[in-house]
Amino acid sequence: MDYHINAPISKADAKQLKSGDYVYITGIIYTARDAAHKRMKESLDRGEALPFDINGNTIYYMGPSPAREGRPIGSAGPTTASRMDKYTPALLDMGMAGMIGKGKRSKEVIDAVVRNEAVYFAAVGGAGALLSKCILSSEVIAYEDLGTEAIRRLHVKDFPVIVVIDSKGNNLYETAIKAYREE
Repeated sequence: MDYHINAPISKADAKQLKSGDYVYITGIIYTARDAAHKRMKESLDRGEALPFDINGNTIYYMGPSPAREGRPIGSAGPTTASRMDKYTPALLDMGMAGMIGKGKRSKEVIDAVVRNEAVYFAAVGGAGALLSKCILSSEVIAYEDLGTEAIRRLHVKDFPVIVVIDSKGNNLYETAIKAYREE
């Protein structure tokens, strides 16, 4: 099915999505990659707050290329999600509603997605220039010294993603392989 949802993502929206659904996200999402996740964990370990309210929000695993003149952001394709797996269960337990990346996730992340009724989306790798056209604004909000890995607040409109792991733990990467083998 095709869905148009707003971000931050409500629990009701996350729960209605099924593995394999096409989703168009409009609203606010955040970017963070490896270095930013490491810093967020260090902040939490020191008892400090995160640089943004994680509750209900979505993190896009992406580090953009420089913006061309007149554009808010450069190419904005997803990075491999598994690199954030050691940090993700804690963020999900704090209320993170969704993640956007590419590739498989660990059992610990899948368990945390189910436990927290969250969702893991995939964006199409190699389509960063096209995806950037759905980004209306981009603002660095934390860790500016990390360059492309700084945390950004993005305002997106009809940002296209596919539900890979839904709130029940159904995993498109597994079900698609099974369906292919049965044909």
